[in-house]
Amino acid sequence: MSIDSKRQLVIVTGLSGAGKSSALHAFEDIGYQAIDNLPLTMLSQLVDEAISGQSKAPIAVGIDSRTLHFSPSQFEKALGVLKDRTDIHLHVLFMDASDDVLMKRFSETRRVHPFGERRLLREAIRQERDLMVSVRQHVDGLIDTSMRTGAETRRTILNRFTAHTAPTMVVTFMSFGFANGVPRDADMVLDVRFLRNPHYVPELKPKTGLEDEVSSYVRADEGFEPFVEKTMALINFLLPRYRDEGKSYLTLAIGCTGGKHRSVTMVERIAGQLALDGMTVNRYHREIAGDEGR
Repeated sequence: MSIDSKRQLVIVTGLSGAGKSSALHAFEDIGYQAIDNLPLTMLSQLVDEAISGQSKAPIAVGIDSRTLHFSPSQFEKALGVLKDRTDIHLHVLFMDASDDVLMKRFSETRRVHPFGERRLLREAIRQERDLMVSVRQHVDGLIDTSMRTGAETRRTILNRFTAHTAPTMVVTFMSFGFANGVPRDADMVLDVRFLRNPHYVPELKPKTGLEDEVSSYVRADEGFEPFVEKTMALINFLLPRYRDEGKSYLTLAIGCTGGKHRSVTMVERIAGQLALDGMTVNRYHREIAGDEGR
């Protein structure tokens, strides 16, 4: 059975407060049947009913530490049963965020953490994270919402999974600043801090790599095009192998110091070239306020 004829099933899991509900809403927006907190013992039954039903819509199921009968071992057992099926294409998505961000979200919303009974909030978050360590070993993709707004998280879901059944892999290129931390949901990370820095040119400092003056300045570095050439060769070497392993999307993060000049220019250059070559690509500039991740 070809991958295109299989029913798409996404298991959305992760830490409480990291955006699982927002992710499920986004899946609904692109036509998935979304079910939250389904007991693990009912997962196979749900898939059976969906396959035998009239609807051919893909399915997204939210399962986390609040789910009835949840334990890492039961989760792994349920995944094992699903992976043995030949009528579905399974993808496990993990929603994550830093402890500090999770604390802020729970404090602002005044929600009680599922592990929060008689515990400090940070201890509750840490206990859940420890519980989910083994779950993360079985995921196919991760979205870190620490520095993403709800709208950006939704857009990431739409970009990755609208084309989930397409024959070509979806590649997201993300620019970022090392000063704000390496994105934890990147599959590959490249460093372009060796390029000359527009930050030290007064008239370029307030601009970004999306503007011609900055882009031209960065591209003029003698190391720019050789880096592009070698990166393109690496991508073209790896993508068929990732695709053969069943991976449907890849996130490649390119970083510089502040994340607004060199990395943005490089993302635009490489993503633009791959788009011209017919590949399905998305772009996300993490450090540019108001950027729509076009």
